[in-house]
Amino acid sequence: MLVSKKYEIYSGRRRVSIQYSVSPLQAAVDYARNFGSADNEIQRIGVDCVSWRGAQFKAVLVPELDPAA
Repeated sequence: MLVSKKYEIYSGRRRVSIQYSVSPLQAAVDYARNFGSADNEIQRIGVDCVSWRGAQFKAVLVPELDPAA
């Protein structure tokens, strides 16, 4: 069973979105696809980063808060 986690998507130092996905790479790909881009236009450049038309998008896991805290 795949579990979605919360990822922040960054373009440079600027947070541009929050995505729920099974991996950071998939979260970044999903964000780029929101622009209507075809899969072959999105270059995977790491385990958490993609490039689309010159822009780079990086996904960062949002830590879950401990409910006991």
